[in-house]
Amino acid sequence: MKKQHDFTQGNILRQLFIFSGPIILTNLLQTSYQFIDSLWVGNLLGANALGAIGVSSTIIFIVLSFIIGLNNAALTILSQQKGKDNEEGLKSYLNAFVVLLTTIAIILGPVGYLFSEQFLWLLGTPEEMMVQANAYLQINFLGILFLFGYNFISTVLRSLGDSKTPLRFVTIAVLLNIFLDPLLISGFDWGVEGAAYATILSQGIAFLYGVFYMLHKKLAPFSLPKLPAKSEVRLILNLGIPSGLQMSVISAGSAAIMSVVTVFGGGVVAGFSAAQRLDSVLMLPAHALSTAVSSMAGQNIGVKNWRRVKDIAKYGVLYNFSVMLLVGIIVAFFAEYGIKLFIREEEAIEFGTRYLQIIALCYPFLGINFILNGIVRAAGAMYQVLILNIISFWVLRYPLTALFAGIFGDIGIAVGMGMSFIISSMVAILYYRFGKWREKDLFKTSGANQ
Repeated sequence: MKKQHDFTQGNILRQLFIFSGPIILTNLLQTSYQFIDSLWVGNLLGANALGAIGVSSTIIFIVLSFIIGLNNAALTILSQQKGKDNEEGLKSYLNAFVVLLTTIAIILGPVGYLFSEQFLWLLGTPEEMMVQANAYLQINFLGILFLFGYNFISTVLRSLGDSKTPLRFVTIAVLLNIFLDPLLISGFDWGVEGAAYATILSQGIAFLYGVFYMLHKKLAPFSLPKLPAKSEVRLILNLGIPSGLQMSVISAGSAAIMSVVTVFGGGVVAGFSAAQRLDSVLMLPAHALSTAVSSMAGQNIGVKNWRRVKDIAKYGVLYNFSVMLLVGIIVAFFAEYGIKLFIREEEAIEFGTRYLQIIALCYPFLGINFILNGIVRAAGAMYQVLILNIISFWVLRYPLTALFAGIFGDIGIAVGMGMSFIISSMVAILYYRFGKWREKDLFKTSGANQ
């Protein structure tokens, strides 16, 4: 059995380094699905095909965001149960999450497939990208169960303090994807559809292997699925609904920003899509540290060790700010080379380069949001984080992006987004310091698994 960590004791900074490292690698490999697809599609099929993947990926994240939110709820509940050392509580809530996640995934897949073209029209997808974007989107909806199945397994293990085993599952998926992408895109001449099929096939095989491996090694107290208790469902939904809405707010905000981008035409859309692919890789340390501090804080919140929670937040913010500042400086110097990995059209390269050079130095401030919201989320204060995200995206990011794009043209997109990162980090700091998130007690009134 892989070693699982008890974060209620020991050196916090050392634990943060050790625990977050495999999460960074895992997230890097997961992001490489779209990264590898984009490299092949951009170089083999051109800027329109790359833009089509960028637009459709935004919609995938919108529709599937509720399941991501339930995974966040799982991390909160299971990490607190781990901190309490409650084996029966872990087993019972694991069953409840398996039943709910499977049901929702089975419903969302067909709905997304049937209405994919309508989603793309609402987003303002350029006509020349519509056919390819729709094909890519529909195929990805077919694989929704696989995608979130193995993501959920990773969430369970991280809540128990194991960040290494998820790396094994994702590595398998990525290696398969590297092999299948050129085979299906070029060898079988399936184009954008080949990239989508390569992704869901890789994820499906990795998910099935992950299920077998976890059951065989007994890494978590899974049991045969059964109807969960009402108190468990109530608690999961009380956390999962606002957490899912958080992700919806984030992804819908991203879609709204994409609607600002599409006004400037195919070249800017392609450059922005390439920059977003790089963004997804460059922000990995911040995402990983957010997951790590959430798991670590959750275990300590379970035993009401608030002093240690405060130290976890402090080290997390300092560590994250330092790493993301270094990343931002490097990106500012090498932005053009990164954009050229994906596209060759001059207009797209010029916009993507200028966008990255402006936004890169604002990365550390966005990272502060990730860390502090991760701490607050670990306490179960999901509605509070929902409000913080509404402020971040709909009060700050989208309005500022639209405003500055209207004033300065396409480069105003980066200026508006960068300013929103800085201001929203100040809001996150104020809520962490003065908010009432510490008063949450998830299991006091649930009547189950205390």
